[in-house]
Amino acid sequence: MNKVDVLLGLQWGDEGKGKIVDVLTPHYDIIARFQGGPNAGHTLEFEGEKYVLRSIPSGIFQGDKINVIGNGVVLNPILFKEEAEQLAASGHDLTQRLLISKKAHLIMPTHGILDKAYEAAKGKAKVGTTGKGIGPTYTDKVSRNGIRIGDTLRTDFKEVYEKAKARHEAILKSLNFEYDITETEKQWLEAIEYMKRFRFIDSEHYVNRLLNEGKTMLCEGAQGTMLDVDFGSYPFVTSSNTICAGACTGLGVAPNKIGDVYGIFKAYCTRVGAGPFPTELFDETGDELGQRGHEFGAVTGRKRRCGWIDLVALKYAVMLNGVTKLIMMKSDVLDTFDTIKACVAYRVNGKETEDFPFSIEESIEPVYTELPGWKTDLTKMTSEDEFPEEFNAYISFIEDELGVPVKIVSVGPDREQTIVRYEDND
Repeated sequence: MNKVDVLLGLQWGDEGKGKIVDVLTPHYDIIARFQGGPNAGHTLEFEGEKYVLRSIPSGIFQGDKINVIGNGVVLNPILFKEEAEQLAASGHDLTQRLLISKKAHLIMPTHGILDKAYEAAKGKAKVGTTGKGIGPTYTDKVSRNGIRIGDTLRTDFKEVYEKAKARHEAILKSLNFEYDITETEKQWLEAIEYMKRFRFIDSEHYVNRLLNEGKTMLCEGAQGTMLDVDFGSYPFVTSSNTICAGACTGLGVAPNKIGDVYGIFKAYCTRVGAGPFPTELFDETGDELGQRGHEFGAVTGRKRRCGWIDLVALKYAVMLNGVTKLIMMKSDVLDTFDTIKACVAYRVNGKETEDFPFSIEESIEPVYTELPGWKTDLTKMTSEDEFPEEFNAYISFIEDELGVPVKIVSVGPDREQTIVRYEDND
């Protein structure tokens, strides 16, 4: 049986996973999403076109690949329909190439309302959710009240839906939250019918059968490690397991089937929404990173907070995921800086540590190492032979700190602006 390779983000999301999945896809037969919902946007740019994928795996642009939405994903039928129709209009018909797990949970119209109501009730203690109903959907899943894709095939689905909706309405009434889902609900039920054009599968059986047949598979994570519900900067996290272990539970793949783990990170650091961010910059340097990196959310449009690379958090992420190969994105964003800083430790209450602490909400002072900038335009480079000495030194420094090789370096948004530093022996 073949091993399953996993690609996931090592920071707070937005690392550029979509582009790299598209780059790696030619080497695999199956591309699978294993967690998250439409709050995650994977942006891909090639042949002058820009695409933002929210729920659909990034392998759909390679015509002969099988794409699977796993059981760990939560799906909004309305947004799924919009996304699939837009792709079909641009010449990418997915009905024969996209399979959906029957065990994936559905985001109901009332889930989005609950999301907003819960955030409003928190007042100043807001988590910074996208308001798309992800959290309440996962809450229903864990409390055994959720609706799954497979339920839409039941003859009594309308009754199942109404029962779940009534439960949400009772909660909203207790929160005194006003809303109207009449139009949204109509669209939602229409979108459910649209989704039935696609093949619903028992994905755990399906993917394991293909692996037994010698097929190769790449699992695609959403968000990033530091947003993991167990190991991220809780409570400012997402509602699922974004780490490598989530690929096992989100697809029904055994841990001993995991092969290479590609950890993807930016050459600096960003975060969207609320939550602690030790290396965040509030000065002109932070603004310059944001402007040069076009740091605005692919789905929400929200401005991202920017800062220097955090190697304490990255080491933690590498450990949790068992990363075997690193991929550095947006290297070109640092082209203009005279000096580049990297956080190598935290100073917590006067004591220095390289361990990621239980909470990073307390006052944490980053300890920086300074490296010389390369002051060179990387975007036109097509080989590592062209890299300036200072850039090679930055890569080597990161490799030494993390103990894992940087296999791929991205020097621009286009598919072509991706440089493989070494080829695998096999």
